[in-house]
Amino acid sequence: FQYLKRFDQGCDLDMFWYEELSVEGSPAECLQLFLLHCGVVDPSWAELRNFTWFLNIQLRDCEHSDFCNPAFVQDTLKGF
Repeated sequence: FQYLKRFDQGCDLDMFWYEELSVEGSPAECLQLFLLHCGVVDPSWAELRNFTWFLNIQLRDCEHSDFCNPAFVQDTLKGF
């Protein structure tokens, strides 16, 4: 949710890192963003769950990758 919220606001995601157990927004705002970005017109709960699970795995892997660490790559992969 935190990444999608910042993405919609046009923020630079290269410098953002998820803080575990931090809470932002309301459950309704979270659901609205998931519905907007999941890519399915009328998703089931299972489709929303799969979307959030997959997105979470991808973002976690990205945060742990040296190639996505701004301190490591400097400005060579801006926006990657």
